[in-house]
Amino acid sequence: MTSLPHRRPDRQASRQASSDPREELQVQLDHYIGIDVGTGSARACVIDAKGDIVGLASENIGLWQPDHGFYEQSTTDIWTCICTAVQRALTEQNINPSTVRGIGFDATCSLSVFNNETSEPISVTGPNFDTDRNVILWLDHRPVTEAAKINATNHNLLRYVGGTMSIEMEVPKVLWLKNHMPAELFEKCSFYDLADALTHIATGNEKRSFCSAVCKQGYVPVGVDGSVKGWQEDFLKEIGLEDLVEDDFKRMGGVDGVNGDYLSAGELVGYLCEKAATELGLPAGIAIGSGVIDAYAGWIGTVGAKINLDSDQLNADAAKNDKAQAFSRLAAVAGTSTCHLAMSADPVFVPGVWGPYRDTIIPNYWMAEGGQSATGELLKHVIETHPAFNQALSIAESYHTNIYEYLNEHLKEMVIEQKAPCIAYLGRHLFFYGDLWGNRSPIADPAMTGSVIGLTSDKSVDGLAIYYYATMEFIALQTKQIVETMNQAGHGLTSIFMSGSQCQNDILVNLIASACGMPVVIPRYIHAAVCHGAAMLGAKAASADTEGKTEDLWDIMDRMSKPGKKVVPTEDGKELALLRAKYEVFLEQCFKQQKYRKSVDDAVGEWGSV
Repeated sequence: MTSLPHRRPDRQASRQASSDPREELQVQLDHYIGIDVGTGSARACVIDAKGDIVGLASENIGLWQPDHGFYEQSTTDIWTCICTAVQRALTEQNINPSTVRGIGFDATCSLSVFNNETSEPISVTGPNFDTDRNVILWLDHRPVTEAAKINATNHNLLRYVGGTMSIEMEVPKVLWLKNHMPAELFEKCSFYDLADALTHIATGNEKRSFCSAVCKQGYVPVGVDGSVKGWQEDFLKEIGLEDLVEDDFKRMGGVDGVNGDYLSAGELVGYLCEKAATELGLPAGIAIGSGVIDAYAGWIGTVGAKINLDSDQLNADAAKNDKAQAFSRLAAVAGTSTCHLAMSADPVFVPGVWGPYRDTIIPNYWMAEGGQSATGELLKHVIETHPAFNQALSIAESYHTNIYEYLNEHLKEMVIEQKAPCIAYLGRHLFFYGDLWGNRSPIADPAMTGSVIGLTSDKSVDGLAIYYYATMEFIALQTKQIVETMNQAGHGLTSIFMSGSQCQNDILVNLIASACGMPVVIPRYIHAAVCHGAAMLGAKAASADTEGKTEDLWDIMDRMSKPGKKVVPTEDGKELALLRAKYEVFLEQCFKQQKYRKSVDDAVGEWGSV
């Protein structure tokens, strides 16, 4: 894709006058668009200069599963959905497209593949590689063998991904493509993280984001641990991707300052090209900010909020809402899975937690990323596979509510009916461990599974409600495990800033606060915290001066973030004692599972292996 000439927005045109039929003067303010591409939808969020959301729309995107563990998408389909969402967000609120000054993108950390000569999508669907699906989703678990080969190298760069490279990351997926594609097709492939693919489509430029390259593609910033070019040549050769070393790593984005350009979050990538502008229904020349992985947009959209916290939950070095406050705030971005993000001034190595990653969000600062492979998906699975699901769903629909709200209310009614002291008491003898999709943090073991102690023959809605509660309890206790692991390694986390649809679940949020012993802050824009963060990237890009220098991202976050609601831990000593006891059982279920698996594997040896 060739970069087209662009016009810089006339900053004096940011204040325009128009008249309604009665000739009353209306002032048109600057606007910024955030585009969030999640696992199931593309969302467009329009904010004004104060950071208030003034337009919001979403469009479902396609997801294909050609085989068990395979998940694929198409950038063509995704871009079409983005265009629809942007146009609807503007038109439904009667926002003049000429007032848009900047656009920011976030997306799932998914591998996108394009032809390095034509910029056309290249199929990732074997064995014929003849579909228009050119995205391997983060959730895709096809490269099991490749991930094992990568981790067997014990290469030094693995220190920066928690000790092992996750099957969810992009290098194992690239290696899978090499192992399964015709060689002549693989030679034509250029590889992008999805967020970088979107800024590429929007501008025609080849600039990449540190967030994508460092977090998911094995890039170690220059100067970190002796890194010279960012990409690690010996590592790529050792795992069988020596092809990517050619031409100074051009197919991965090149070498920074030589044949490539890498940017921290929101730095100016370029300007909206004519083709993309026409498709989006926007004028060309709008500033485009360097994109981020969706969870990191959640960090941007939440942790800058001004909130009244106790003195022991504030950073002692900070007299105001400055960057130092972020060091004590864990962002929990909860959706299909949950990501746990923390910033630090210096690198902190945490076993089983990805990072530390330098420059990904703010230059010279470090990010750490823990996570749970499935939270929203786990709740959905547990509910839908229970014998009482259809009955509960039918009742929920009769009340014009969703299944989660219904089950929450049902649990509260059970407390009254059974004269129980609290909801936790109802599930006191059910012990559920839920790593049904493997463990991302802090065990970093994709072979982890689930276990239940306390199963009965109960097929009723009451039984479903208790099983659902136990699943929420598991999510909260695993969050505690991740927070404890991070703090023991050197972080100083004292509060959790949560975003995503799970924020609406009062029982879950209270469980997390009580289990972790710290307040959970819920953002004002529960449904839109991630794309609100992406819109701030657009505001940063729009602030670029004639030399391309932009405003500090934290200053934008401080100005545009909105205060949220604080949820504090329970003060009921009995309930806290119960959660502590359940946590001890949780840890035993976690580590005993690994012990049991090893015992069985040692016993069977090579039996049954091919």
